[in-house]
Amino acid sequence: MPRILADTRPLANDDFRHLWIANIVTVIGAQLTVVAVPMQIYSITENSAYVGLTGLFGLVPLVGFGLWGGALADVFDRRKILLVTTIGLIATAFLFFAQAAAGLNNVWLLLALFSVQQAFFAVNQPTRSAVLPRILPLAQLPAANSLNMTVMQAGAIVGPLLGGLLVPVLGYSMLYLFDGLSLLTTLWAVWRLPSLRPEQTDGPRPGVGLRSIIDGLGYLRGQPALLISFLVDLIAMVFGMPRILFPQMAHENFGGRTDGGWQVALLFAAIPLGAVIGGVFSGWVSRISRQGLAVVICVVIWGLAVAVAGAGLFFADGDWFPVLPIVVVALVVGGAADMVSSAFRMTMLQSAADDAVRGRLQGIFTVVVAGGPRLADVGHGWVAAAAGTAVATAGGGLAVVVLTVVAAIAVPVFVRYRVSPAIEEV
Repeated sequence: MPRILADTRPLANDDFRHLWIANIVTVIGAQLTVVAVPMQIYSITENSAYVGLTGLFGLVPLVGFGLWGGALADVFDRRKILLVTTIGLIATAFLFFAQAAAGLNNVWLLLALFSVQQAFFAVNQPTRSAVLPRILPLAQLPAANSLNMTVMQAGAIVGPLLGGLLVPVLGYSMLYLFDGLSLLTTLWAVWRLPSLRPEQTDGPRPGVGLRSIIDGLGYLRGQPALLISFLVDLIAMVFGMPRILFPQMAHENFGGRTDGGWQVALLFAAIPLGAVIGGVFSGWVSRISRQGLAVVICVVIWGLAVAVAGAGLFFADGDWFPVLPIVVVALVVGGAADMVSSAFRMTMLQSAADDAVRGRLQGIFTVVVAGGPRLADVGHGWVAAAAGTAVATAGGGLAVVVLTVVAAIAVPVFVRYRVSPAIEEV
C-alpha cells in the first residue's frame, strides 16, 4: 500500500508543509469564488454566453500578468512577490463580498473584479511553482506536485458542494467573505518562508521587461518536449473543459434551479473528486520514467471521459435519473486522468529548466494551464448557446482525443521523453 498511496515525503520539509496545510483552507475559499462568480452571472442573466465572458475577462490578465509575473520571479525575492500578490487576492475577495452584500447585480462590475483577481493570481502562481525546486529535492517534485493538486482538487469538491448548497441559503456575499478570510492562512505560510532570491548565474541578470519575457519564450526552442507539453495541455483544456456549462446543464438537462442546487454542485465537484482519487493513489507517479508517454495516455483518457459525459446529455430530458450519475462518473474518471497528467507536466518543467529562467517558464505554464480553460469558457459558452450543452461537451471531448494523437505522432520526441537519471533516486 505505501507504494500505491500518495508519497508524503515532501511533508517532512517545514516550508512545504506550512504551505500545504494553509492550502487546505485557502483552496476551499477560492473554489467558493470560482463557483459563485459564474452562478451569480447566470442567476442575473440566465444566459451561458454571458457566463462565458468570464473566460475572456480572465484570459487577458492571465496572459499579460502571467508572463510578466514569471519575469518578476526571476529577478526579485520570490517570497516578497508572494506576499504582495496574496494581499492583493485578499483585497479582491473582500470587494467581491462588498458588491454582493450591496445587491448591485451588475455583470460588468463582476467581470471587472474577476479580471483584477486573475491578474494577482497570474503573478502569484508562477512564483509559487518556481519556489518548489528551491525548497525540495528534485526527486520529490512528482510527489509534491501530486500532494498540492490533491489538496487543490479536494477543495474543488468541498467548494462547489458548499457553494451549490449554500448560495440559496446564505447568498453570494458570504461565499466571497469566506474566500477572503481563508486567504489569511496562506499569507501566514508565505510570511514564514525564508528569503528566496533567484540563484545567480554567470550571464547578465534578466530584466522584467518585454525582452526578458521573449528570452524566456526563446528558451523553449531548445526544449521541444516542454513546448509540446504546453500544446497538449492547451488541447485538453480548450476543447475538453466544459465547466462553464455546468449551471446550464444542471438547469436544462437535469431539472435544477437557476441559482444553485445539488445538481450543479455535483457537476462542479465531479472532476475534482476524480483528481483527489487519483492523488490519493498516486504513490506510483514517482516511479514513472516515460513521463511524456504518460501525459499522452492521460490526456486521451480525459478526452474520452468528457466525450462520454457529453453523449449522456443527449438522453437527458430534465430528469436527473439515470443520466446524471453516468455524466458524473465520466467526469470523475476524467478528473483522475487530468490530475496525473498535470503532475507529470509540472514535474517535467520544474526539473528540466534552469533556476535563472524557471520563473518565466512557470509564467508561460500558468498562462497555458489557467488560460486554456478561460478560452474553453468562451468557446463552450458560445457553442452551447447555439447548439446545446451536449454538442459542445461531446464534440470537445472527441476533439481532444484526435488532436492529442496527432500531436504525439507529429512530435515523437515528446512521447520518448524520459525523466533525467540525475533526479531519480537509487
